[in-house]
Amino acid sequence: MQMPQSIPGCPPGLEYFTQLDQVLVHQQIELFEVLTSIETKNRFVIKNSLGQQCYYAYEESGLCMRICCGPNRGFVMHVVDNAGREVIRMTREFKCCAGCCWCANNNHCAFHITVESPVGTHIGTIKQAQSCWIPNYTILDENDKAIFKIEGPCCVCQGPCCTCDFPFNIKTIDGAETTVGSVTKQWSGLGREMFTDATNFSVTFPKDLDVKLKAVLLGATFLIDIMFFERNNN
Repeated sequence: MQMPQSIPGCPPGLEYFTQLDQVLVHQQIELFEVLTSIETKNRFVIKNSLGQQCYYAYEESGLCMRICCGPNRGFVMHVVDNAGREVIRMTREFKCCAGCCWCANNNHCAFHITVESPVGTHIGTIKQAQSCWIPNYTILDENDKAIFKIEGPCCVCQGPCCTCDFPFNIKTIDGAETTVGSVTKQWSGLGREMFTDATNFSVTFPKDLDVKLKAVLLGATFLIDIMFFERNNN
């Protein structure tokens, strides 16, 4: 995708988002991981609806953290544009006993990702929210004000007998709870699903949404992926 011109008030590198109402997030298959079942650093190609690459994301984490902690590990996700410039940084801290939806009202028990753009400037947070069963997340802006919530499906187990897509709906924080988009885990094919944990996601949002919030919703994709769709083979 051709790089747009700079826009006043828009964080450098996020100009792509002004033209988009959908991004496709495709995780790359790691051959070493397939052969050894040792978790490697995740890498993702981020494309527009036409399949043109607009961003590339790669994980920074320690080997021991990936082996011993699996999907609960802490990590930093670097998002770079086509010129190799880091435009977004997403950070999740390691929490030993986090992830249970029943206890997610406590900050020590809830996973969250902070998003920066440019690096060093906080623009939002994705925080796991308390629920009885279905996955729930709250999207906070740069002032820690709740803007959206994300509700997932009751079951997120894909397999040979369940080849459907799994939508995590993005809803407004009001009485109406209007659905404005989704983070959807797409079926990737039997071979890819059975022998790898490489995932494909589609993220939709209003085209006129603030580019900072679009970047935060992209961060929600990585949190959902690692919590529900990354196997712990260890």
